[in-house]
Amino acid sequence: MTLFSKCTASVIITPALLAAVALPTVTFAHPGPEAHPAIIETPIAGKDNNYWYDYRSDLEEAEIELRKDLRRAKTAQDEREARSEYRRELADARKDYTKEMRELGYIGRGEVEVLDR
Repeated sequence: MTLFSKCTASVIITPALLAAVALPTVTFAHPGPEAHPAIIETPIAGKDNNYWYDYRSDLEEAEIELRKDLRRAKTAQDEREARSEYRRELADARKDYTKEMRELGYIGRGEVEVLDR
């Protein structure tokens, strides 16, 4: 005879419990480029120069920092702040890279031509 043979357990299934079991939440440090349209995947004008490599290293550094911040996060607010900082760093890296490429002439200011019908 086992110790648990006479033991019975009852579980009350609530909507919250059902949701927690049915939809587990997994937090990744970097959800992928589809979640961050600010990430440039290929060099502007196909020029993989030092500015491109600086941009890519800025992205890697931001991802590493995000992982560290998420590991240290103790509250949901800490996580939000870490992700917010990550988004700011992505935007800053993109801005710096596009500015340098614009100065080199690979990105021009757009012109709009209005045609009369």
